[in-house]
Amino acid sequence: MSQPTEQPRRFPDAREDVARWDRTPETPQTLSPSYRLAFNDADFLTREELRPVRLQLELLKPEMTLAERGIDSTVVMFGSARIPDPADTGPARPASGLAHWYEEARTFARLCTKKAISTGNRDYVVCTGGGPGIMEAGSRGAWEEGGVSVSLNIVLPHEQSPNLYGTPELSFNFHYFAIRKMHFLMRARAIVAFPGGFGTLDELFEVLTLVQTGRMKRLPILLFGGDFWHEVIDWQALVRAGTVAPDDLGLITHVANAAEAWKVVESWPAS
Repeated sequence: MSQPTEQPRRFPDAREDVARWDRTPETPQTLSPSYRLAFNDADFLTREELRPVRLQLELLKPEMTLAERGIDSTVVMFGSARIPDPADTGPARPASGLAHWYEEARTFARLCTKKAISTGNRDYVVCTGGGPGIMEAGSRGAWEEGGVSVSLNIVLPHEQSPNLYGTPELSFNFHYFAIRKMHFLMRARAIVAFPGGFGTLDELFEVLTLVQTGRMKRLPILLFGGDFWHEVIDWQALVRAGTVAPDDLGLITHVANAAEAWKVVESWPAS
């Protein structure tokens, strides 16, 4: 079957108009902010009233890019930015007692990526928050295996650069936490959480709430490090208090290592 021929454009491409605007002679009128093309005016786009537009743009940009790259599903890796590479002997090692989880995350990412490569990097693609610690370990494992990974970074008051292992073409930066968390889940076929702090807990309980309430289809939700999680969260206390049902705890699977986690992810029935 022949492919449909592309129809000629009836109207100028927006980029063509930007180029024309750049060549406009400078006059008092053309130098006025009011004369700038609205979609090419950063001062206008960052106004408080334009928040709904910015929210939509943050939803669309990663979604369109991932769709164009043919990425159908991801394995999302949450965990602390403060867990260091065990090989790092520098002075700043805030969560050094948890450093072994860096290597476990790296190994797990390699297992995911090996499968992803067999699908043409369409399924089981590693997705992290793009920062240091466990996020770096996930990106690094994918990179070492020769695959790709998705990085969803966010602008923070303190400087945070993306780790150097994420696939550049799949590295995104967000202003809104809510849109970032939405992108974590839109393609997720599994969620794994390593020990972490407030951010990891926020991300974990977001997905637990969505699955528990039926707003999201059930998927593997794996917690690495049983001792950590049982100390941080008294799951049975929630059941005893009646605030969650006993069956709700079945949404979570505790795993001890990368191989065990991968076995759960790989054997999960396709939805």
